[in-house]
Amino acid sequence: MDKMQNTSDVDYHALNAMLNLYDNEGRIQFDKDKEAAHHYFRQHVNQNTVFFHDLKEKLDFLVQENYYENSVLEQYNFEFIKTLFKQAYAHKFRFQTFLGAFKYYTSYTLKTFDGKRYLERYEDRVCMVALTLAQGNESLARLYVDEIITGRFQPATPTFLNCGKKQRGELISCFLLRIEDNMESIGRSVNSALQLSKRGGGVAFLMTNLREQGAPIKLIENQSSGVVPVMKMLEDAFSYANQLGARQGAGAVYLNAHHPDIMRFLDTKRENADEKIRIKTLSLGVVIPDITFQLAKDNQDMYLFSPYDIERIYGVPMSEISVTDKYHEMVNNKAIKKYKINAREFFQTLAEIQFESGYPYILFEDTANRANPIAGRINMSNLCSEILQVNRPSLYEDDLSYQQIGKDISCNLGSMNIAKTMDSPNFAQSIAAAVRALSAVSDMSDIRSVPSIAEGNRQSHAIGLGQMNLHGYLAREHIYYGSEEALDFTNIYFYTVTYYALKTSNQLAIERKTAFVGFEHSTYASGDYFDKYINNIWLPKTQTVQELFRRSGIEIPTREDWQALKQSVITYGIYNQNLQAIPPTGSISYINNSTSSIHPIVSRIEIRKEGKIGRVYYPAPFMTNENLEYYQDAYQIGPEKIIDTYAMATQHVDQGLSLTLFFKDDATTRDINRAQIYAWRKGIKTLYYIRLRQTALEGTEVEGCVSCTL
Repeated sequence: MDKMQNTSDVDYHALNAMLNLYDNEGRIQFDKDKEAAHHYFRQHVNQNTVFFHDLKEKLDFLVQENYYENSVLEQYNFEFIKTLFKQAYAHKFRFQTFLGAFKYYTSYTLKTFDGKRYLERYEDRVCMVALTLAQGNESLARLYVDEIITGRFQPATPTFLNCGKKQRGELISCFLLRIEDNMESIGRSVNSALQLSKRGGGVAFLMTNLREQGAPIKLIENQSSGVVPVMKMLEDAFSYANQLGARQGAGAVYLNAHHPDIMRFLDTKRENADEKIRIKTLSLGVVIPDITFQLAKDNQDMYLFSPYDIERIYGVPMSEISVTDKYHEMVNNKAIKKYKINAREFFQTLAEIQFESGYPYILFEDTANRANPIAGRINMSNLCSEILQVNRPSLYEDDLSYQQIGKDISCNLGSMNIAKTMDSPNFAQSIAAAVRALSAVSDMSDIRSVPSIAEGNRQSHAIGLGQMNLHGYLAREHIYYGSEEALDFTNIYFYTVTYYALKTSNQLAIERKTAFVGFEHSTYASGDYFDKYINNIWLPKTQTVQELFRRSGIEIPTREDWQALKQSVITYGIYNQNLQAIPPTGSISYINNSTSSIHPIVSRIEIRKEGKIGRVYYPAPFMTNENLEYYQDAYQIGPEKIIDTYAMATQHVDQGLSLTLFFKDDATTRDINRAQIYAWRKGIKTLYYIRLRQTALEGTEVEGCVSCTL
């Protein structure tokens, strides 16, 4: 990498750093960041990019040298491919920020095998993604190029990184797997962690069904070691495996709050935890049913129930029952071993651990299941807490072969840029293109090394259409995040996206003459899903939002539209079991020039640490010296307005939303508990990280530092 780290780097790095310093008139120097991006290309990218005389020479070389997958290009004739590349370059794409360009060239573009030179420009990557996802359909390929290069749709990192490459991982963002209470399932899970980490995304595991520490094994008491040793094995597996060095293995584990090991589970994240039990890199998630909140409200003890006994008595694993519904019945059942802790002390401990580590994530189990249109139970989430799908256990023979392949979950993700989508010349077409592109990711994925993942994907065709740049769009339109107008917009935007996403999935079912497996047992098939849209009027409540949709020429669905869609869905089904999920969006937000997900900015000028280059500065999208007042950060806005915003979106999203809560440096554990209760009452399904503003922000030693000014 010597050539790629030449001394001229300091020029564009210094220019980017000036973004974080006010000029003599007290204004942010946005022009310096644009200069930094320009100099990055002139001083670094251009001289480190392999030159080809024409497209044919380039593609022939990349195929012959095993950089590109020839099977992708073989689906099209060369004249079309040439036209598609011209279409992409005709957009005259330019990165809006230095960090966007830097992220793309360090994390996404194709490099020579020695890592020293670049083989793709941004337009080339977009074309290869479009050609891959279009699967030979020329009109779709053209549509995907336009949607991606304009920034309206951005595939998730695994898809954008890997499409068309010969040496690659999977196109899927993450996976969710169950672990059952037997050694065969535990062994398979460790192997799955290795296999999936090698291929791509993060992996979450359900721990709820594992018997607790001290539970009997073969009727002999005090034999089980509980969930913590299994967590340690999984953590070691994730540390060992990564995707060709491009993405480190990452994992999460979810445990029900009423599992007897819950306090040991939480203690693994304490700063002073014994090294024998301390979990450093594995993410933790807690599944909390409604009854837990009720017990805390009444200041009662909460009982923890042995999964071993639950399965023995009820004939199903603990994850398959509603603890809320069965709680008092299990308390009174002497055949179920139980343990007792104070409910308020549990929530206090939860907040303490979150204060120290940001973990655990939280899944409000009953809320998620009440909103679930699919038959079966939601009992876990993923590494980013936005995937909420039903699963089914696998059964194993003694030799670890499958007696019955269950149904595990994969996440096929991509996000719309809300600002660009609102600017789209055809809103409905943009949503349709994204749904079709994500469905293609599902169609092309077949991970045979973990058969339950392959089976789940084959049956469900599940996707997670996400959204990002909400704060950027609101600020561009001079709307304060969390205001009445902002909540009104969020509600109507997600309402409209939901209609067009469902309509596209219905069209896919008609075209392919198939719906997802289990459709007939869903509330889509019964028609109940559509009641809230047909029985209520969904229109903007504020004149501001009415004008935004009128100006964009977007047709807001009417009752009659929903009634017609309902009849078509009942008749023909929908192709995708799940359609929407709102991920946190990290790197793709930077290359797309978006604010992350639908939460507020964390700083007007965000500071990132990027490898050897050190600090890199990123200005909030659409921010100017004239509209700064609309860029309050998440710590200033506070958790309630963020929760209110997510609650508006949640009512339309069939899966979850990665909701991070931000607190000022004087926050207490009581503040965290209060926010969690508020989120639960507002119908939020999941909580992601807890973030506390540090008293000494990075960069505060710089006088006049923009990112440190509140």
